[in-house]
Amino acid sequence: MAWLGVFFLVPMWYLGKTSLSHGFFPIFHFGWAWGNFHDALSLYHVQFVRSFEYAGLATAIALVGSYPLAYWIAFRGGRWKNLFLLLVIAPFFVTYLIRTLAWETILSDDGVVANTMRHLHLLGTNGRLLATSFAVVAGITYNFLPFMVLPLYVSLEQIDGRLIEAAQDLYASKWKAFLRVTLPLSLPGVFAGTLLTFIPAAGDFINAALLGTPRQAMIGNIIRAQFIDVRDYPTAAALSFVLMAMILAAILVYARAIGTEKLTG
Repeated sequence: MAWLGVFFLVPMWYLGKTSLSHGFFPIFHFGWAWGNFHDALSLYHVQFVRSFEYAGLATAIALVGSYPLAYWIAFRGGRWKNLFLLLVIAPFFVTYLIRTLAWETILSDDGVVANTMRHLHLLGTNGRLLATSFAVVAGITYNFLPFMVLPLYVSLEQIDGRLIEAAQDLYASKWKAFLRVTLPLSLPGVFAGTLLTFIPAAGDFINAALLGTPRQAMIGNIIRAQFIDVRDYPTAAALSFVLMAMILAAILVYARAIGTEKLTG
């Protein structure tokens, strides 16, 4: 409780007080300035929508790509499970910024990926991958992929294989056994993985800054600019609170849709 009080509640209180202040850097005065929240929504609603779109796409792509991988490691990895899991988290040994800069090189106009896609006529002669929404979503997906794989693996690895065998003994095909047994039992991992991926992705700004253009700016880029460049702390704090409120509302809707008992399970 002391840890949460010092490193969570106190900063949140200070941020909330700042969001209701007015003035100019470096002097801000608290004055119940609720207009900061109205300005945050009216001026930057496009970036809010874009952030949730990019985060949602990245989360969905990560889920589709991670589930087969986690399934294979859990049920087919054998004595090599730890090695495969190490390979999944190995990129985390390199700083987030360097990993994103690597994607900037990979997706560059003269890079191998772009040239190969042009050769296969999947990309126009003047087409590009870098500085596009595709690049931003790809970077977000890659950077947060382990956050999806690991909860899925933990959930799948805990499934009793005898339940799947029992389903097949009762004349269920492998596909039906997966849909009726494996998938429902792995939903806690799906829930945890999607939350761990979506929440940081919605507030990310590094990928949009390095792999996109101002046309791909997310709300995290606006908050960073308001804090660091413009020095408009009240607006930046209000934007941060609005983003947290939106994410919390999305989580509550998602938890209700998937079933809160899955979370406790």
